[in-house]
This record gives sequence, structure tokens and C-alpha cells, in this order.
Amino acid sequence: MKRTILGMAEAGEALISAALVAQDHYREAKKTGRPTEEVERLRILADSLVQAVTDYQLLADEANAITRH
Repeated sequence: MKRTILGMAEAGEALISAALVAQDHYREAKKTGRPTEEVERLRILADSLVQAVTDYQLLADEANAITRH
């Protein structure tokens, strides 16, 4: 794990981007009337990635708190 604030932000950028893209795909599939199974799969993926971002941010914040003096 990268221990600097910049390092943690850089490491989290890809995850945040993936979550945003997944949400866009879910919304687009829902809007265009894609099959229910596909929409549900995309919803679960988007929800999972948003949760991963939240978990990552909490862990990064904890790591930052530990290294503060």
C-alpha cells in the first residue's frame, strides 16, 4: 500500500473511475431497456465497486491517521 496521501489518491483513482463507469453502464442499460438479468448484473457490479471505493477510502484514512504525528 502506498503510504503518502498522493500515493493513496493515485491508487484510488482507478477504482473510483471503474465505479463511475460501472454506474454509467448500469444507468444506460436501465434507460435503454436492456434485459432484466443484464441490468441486475450491472447494478450489482456498480454497487460492489461503490462499496469498494468506500472501503478503500476508510482504509486509506485509517492508514493516514496512523502515520500522522
